[in-house]
Amino acid sequence: MAPPSATSTETQTNGSSKPSTLAPLEPGLSEKKAKVQMPKFPGPRKFEDKYEEREYLKGRLAAAFRIFAKYGFDEGVAGHITLRDPVDPSTFWVNPFGVAFGLIKKSDLIQVDHDGNVIDGGPVRLLNAAAFMIHSAIHSARPDVICAAHSHSIYGRSFCTLGRELDIITQDSCAFYNDHVLYKSFNGIVLAEAEGHAIASCLSSKKAALLQNHGLLTVGQTIEEAVFWFVSLEKCCHAQLMADAAATGRGGQTVKIGEVEAADTHKTLGVPMAGWFNAKPLFDTIEKTEGADYLHDSSTPHALSCSLTSDIFSKLFPPFNSNPNADPQIPNLSRERAIKPLALSLGSKKPSPSSPPFLTPEL
Repeated sequence: MAPPSATSTETQTNGSSKPSTLAPLEPGLSEKKAKVQMPKFPGPRKFEDKYEEREYLKGRLAAAFRIFAKYGFDEGVAGHITLRDPVDPSTFWVNPFGVAFGLIKKSDLIQVDHDGNVIDGGPVRLLNAAAFMIHSAIHSARPDVICAAHSHSIYGRSFCTLGRELDIITQDSCAFYNDHVLYKSFNGIVLAEAEGHAIASCLSSKKAALLQNHGLLTVGQTIEEAVFWFVSLEKCCHAQLMADAAATGRGGQTVKIGEVEAADTHKTLGVPMAGWFNAKPLFDTIEKTEGADYLHDSSTPHALSCSLTSDIFSKLFPPFNSNPNADPQIPNLSRERAIKPLALSLGSKKPSPSSPPFLTPEL
């Protein structure tokens, strides 16, 4: 039986009665005021000066790479995060090819136009061709996307071998309910312009893509949002891999969240502001643990400096030492063309719509 205080009534002058609106354990506190009030959340910084905004965002992008390094999302030289430039939105900033995520500073970032030219940035001006193909297509197709992130994280790429979308089996996965896609194609390293456009087309208006046999891709209206969606999607893939294994071992299957519940939860957890706010602890922690090192200028040049000179090229690709003009594996293939499938250097133009010309011998 409920205690009297929980069912007490107020008698009205006309003899009728209604439930009390007073909180019985808090005298003077009305039921309306007793309900939990959501606090007013902070939001992304606003700038009037676009150049000041650029410098701030480059610092956040450098921090994003430190976060990826902390989570082990790096795999050799693979992976990239891009930032649409607030001064010239037709260009974007990206990590230089071959520089470790955990060492990137904002002064290392390179600015790239949509023709694939490196027009500004740090001492290492190597552009990952795959990064250009994927990200330039996304930034062109999605004006709302400020940041796009992709790497070969272990659980993401493992899940992407299954050829299926994420099951909505946890509260966190509701953020991706009807908000992620499966790109059902793998054609090797993305060196063709058409492949980048196909990925952007498949992504459509969603926040994330599972690139089959490849890895995860997330986008956002802020750097923080894109980074958090990536971290969260990676964990959702991890959770489902474990849950599916456990369920199969017991001869059963996972319990799926209902459509209505998933949709309602997405309205809270899957919106851009939720992505930004959820990333705040990640960025705060990096700032504390890294001591803002990522904001400082590089005091010493990285091993890969400037453009690909003959000496640097020889160090990177020893097989070319014996013949300075040809790849021994592909007769008559010039040094310039041999490197293009791996990187586009300063002043280079974007590749043609198909990748084979990069590997065809000089005529």
